Amino acid sequence: MREKLTERDVQKIQQEIEHRKLVVRKEAIEAVKEARAQGDLSENFEYYAAKRHKNQNESRIRYLERMLKTADIVTDTSREDEVGMDDIVEVEFEEDGEIEKYKLVTSIRGNSMENRVSIESPVGRALKGHKVGDRVQVKVNETMSYYLKIRSIDKTGDEGEDIRSF
Repeated sequence: MREKLTERDVQKIQQEIEHRKLVVRKEAIEAVKEARAQGDLSENFEYYAAKRHKNQNESRIRYLERMLKTADIVTDTSREDEVGMDDIVEVEFEEDGEIEKYKLVTSIRGNSMENRVSIESPVGRALKGHKVGDRVQVKVNETMSYYLKIRSIDKTGDEGEDIRSF
């Protein structure tokens, strides 16, 4: 599956790749050299831990580079009064009157524990493009759905998110 990324996501991924190549890689190589210098490698836990850290860093770099190569770049085409990417939306659940706030993000940044919902999730698909006061149906599957009412849309977003949240 191709990831959907915004230009901001791409920039953050590129920053992480650069940091891992220029900083983390050098530190990991140095840690392996230091551990190797301690002698017998057959019983040297620090050597194996340093090698594992180095390999994990290289794997992460490859993963991020592959993600960038295969990603679909998405842009927010919503109007000022519609729910779009990076907007914080306050909704009311019609069933019980409970009020929640969600931030619409790309799938890579989705995190239900922080109320960040992917534009590809049922809630994200239902909210995207709607306006304050709209009643939207969230289809969970073919037989189950529920309704939300959009109470407010905050277009300010949050620039401080870390790309490593996925």
